[in-house]
Amino acid sequence: MAPSLSPIRSHHVAVIGAGAAGLVAARELRREGHSVVVFERQKQVGGTWIYTDHIEPDPLSVDPTRSVVHSSVYGSLRTNLPRECMGYRDFPFVVRSGVSESRDPRRFPSHGEVLAYLQDFAKEFAIEEMIRFDTAVVKVAPAAEEGSGKWRIESTEKEKKVLRDEIYDAVVVCNGHYIEPRHAEIPGISSWPGKEMHSHNYRIPEPFRDQVVVLIGNSASADDISRDIARVAKEVHVACRSNEADTYIERPGYNNLWMHSMIECVHKDGSVVFQNGKTISVDVIMHCTGYKYHFPFLETNGNVTVDDNRVGPLYKDVFSPAFAPWLSFVGIPWKVVPFPMFELQSKWIAGVLSGRIPLPSKEDMMMEIKTLYSTLDAQGIAKRYTHQMGISQFEYNSWLASQCGCSETEEWRKEMYFATGVKKRAHPETYRDEWDDHHLVSQAYQDFSLY
Repeated sequence: MAPSLSPIRSHHVAVIGAGAAGLVAARELRREGHSVVVFERQKQVGGTWIYTDHIEPDPLSVDPTRSVVHSSVYGSLRTNLPRECMGYRDFPFVVRSGVSESRDPRRFPSHGEVLAYLQDFAKEFAIEEMIRFDTAVVKVAPAAEEGSGKWRIESTEKEKKVLRDEIYDAVVVCNGHYIEPRHAEIPGISSWPGKEMHSHNYRIPEPFRDQVVVLIGNSASADDISRDIARVAKEVHVACRSNEADTYIERPGYNNLWMHSMIECVHKDGSVVFQNGKTISVDVIMHCTGYKYHFPFLETNGNVTVDDNRVGPLYKDVFSPAFAPWLSFVGIPWKVVPFPMFELQSKWIAGVLSGRIPLPSKEDMMMEIKTLYSTLDAQGIAKRYTHQMGISQFEYNSWLASQCGCSETEEWRKEMYFATGVKKRAHPETYRDEWDDHHLVSQAYQDFSLY
């Protein structure tokens, strides 16, 4: 795509969050010549990848006054994608020579290795000098009349009790979406006497020793945590809405782990009734039901809303047409290879802000969004799946790459993603440690040698 002829402009840009999205956004914005301030409420980079054994006092995380813990990482968590596929495109996620022995060289490494990679990235590109740590963003709102583009940001630096009220040209929201839990609706739950919690507050299996636990959900966390807990629990039952109503399957390799259809209802005697007709006396119900997009600081006068987990309207999941290009989001899509996508979104935002890459008119962006929504409606896809990509991520990435004038996603990266999915479905227990895509690994390392 030919760059626009307008001169490149530099702007003062605020980035909210120093996780995987915020770090690469900060780098790309600075590369493009913008001045950047990153707001990070924690004391270090890494966002959701910072493990803590702290959990919230409210196990369901529904109390709005609770002290929020900003990580959902559990002790045994390993990536469900191979490292070669996961890394930023020009900073490969490889085992680095000369680093400490505490690093995890496995292809599907632990959460600690991902955090170390993000720390390496921040160091390599001197990103920390742009970050204000321990600083919570309280309010982000248009500074004056709509259309002026300026944004007012109110923040508090916790330790020093410093309150700031500042004006920025643009805001890039990178605050992640693994903090505010979603829950399943369970008939009869108000009188059920057992313990309810969300996987956001799960860390280690020990508290579940000799208990009967039901997990609700069918994504990676329900899969991992059910196996983790099965090592110590009396029984583990996984209930899932996408299973057929008569589902009742014992997991191979376990004598205490079963798959069920969804919960029908629960009773005040502590029992849980499944749609398959089974009734079980249960100690704990754990919701592994995902998270809500949550922007408590953002005031847009209704121009950007979260409706049944649809953040909108957003053009290409990034720009708010009402405020484009001065308000953008990195990291909204899910079921994707996240880091390389964040990198492409960030390159696009940085180039648009500098005037190098043109955006369609507000009307054209809105028309495209409305077309997308009506297509999803016609296909019977619920609003909450608006940002789920899966296979369509590669077409999306190609589009972003074409806007930015950079190369498309490497073939090996796509193939590795699909091969991992196939392997995971066939061998959920062992796919992280036994693989047969060695030819793709060697292609990846050939590419990495160019960096």
